[in-house]
Amino acid sequence: MHLHVPDYNRLKTALLRGTPDRVPLFELAIAKSIKKEILGKDIVTLQDEIDFAVKSGYDYIKMSPLVNMNPGKTIPKEGRRVSAASDHVNEREWHASGKGMVTSMEDFETFRWPQKEEVDYSHFEKVQPYLPDGMKIVAQYGDIFTFTWDFMGFETFSFALVDNPELVRLVFDKIGSLIFNMFENMASVPNVGALYYTDDIAINTGLFVSPSVYREYLFPWMKKISQLCKRYDLQFIYHSDGNLHEVFEDLIGCGIDGLHPIEPQAMDIRELKNTLGDKLCLIGNVDVDILSRGRPEEIREVVLGLLRDVAPGGGYCLGSGNSVPEYVPAENFRAMAETALQCGRYPIVI
Repeated sequence: MHLHVPDYNRLKTALLRGTPDRVPLFELAIAKSIKKEILGKDIVTLQDEIDFAVKSGYDYIKMSPLVNMNPGKTIPKEGRRVSAASDHVNEREWHASGKGMVTSMEDFETFRWPQKEEVDYSHFEKVQPYLPDGMKIVAQYGDIFTFTWDFMGFETFSFALVDNPELVRLVFDKIGSLIFNMFENMASVPNVGALYYTDDIAINTGLFVSPSVYREYLFPWMKKISQLCKRYDLQFIYHSDGNLHEVFEDLIGCGIDGLHPIEPQAMDIRELKNTLGDKLCLIGNVDVDILSRGRPEEIREVVLGLLRDVAPGGGYCLGSGNSVPEYVPAENFRAMAETALQCGRYPIVI
């Protein structure tokens, strides 16, 4: 990897639709096995995470609160579930497609909900002495929508939208208030540069549910997070997989600065650059399938195409079209990052 001096202002400029010195790199998550191969050692400490980020060309370190979102359930290993989008706990979990744990008012009253005081932010303090000059924290959490339907079970949740909207409201607000409180606490931490809300609301063909559901229950919470960002002069990044065309104006209205990951199977990033490039920073779009099964030279061509077609004018961060899982070869991850570092300097000449 090339010598890299972290500078969060590079990422900030891109998120605000400006043109930094070069295209920033951004990811939701990178498997620890890949980090180990790039860094040449196990990723154990916060210093290891920072060393990997610096060596790989990132201007930030992503951090999340630690919390068991289902305290009534025994969580295996030493870790506690952080979020569906986090790699703090590596066990694979299946979501509840039928009946979940909270299917009635009685369930809601007796369920062991996590408490605000049970959330652990200690690593946000511990990392401070290790942050290099110029590097900031991207503070991530999410899944107000996902935790709601998962706790209820997707089938139960879907019926309840019509048959029991009061229960849906209670679960959304119980989870939303907890997660918003996490963002309130993270926003005030020194060296936090952006709040990163992650919550999948779509698949490749469209939204999971009607846009009206998100407008009623989810987007008001996202607007509150946006207001936090404005209060603390932070950037607001949002992650959702899938095709989001039906709610682009809603997301812009929620005040997000950057949209991640622009899955290539779901949306055309070049079209979005033409239609929304002045309103949103576009983030990602390197096909995870190509990252996983392609050759380094193929990854290089994909990255060069994005730098050529999407990066000019600013407002773009390069990364995968989802995340970098353990089955991506390290040499392919290296090809993606190194090509961006080598060829992503403005003005783009490819």
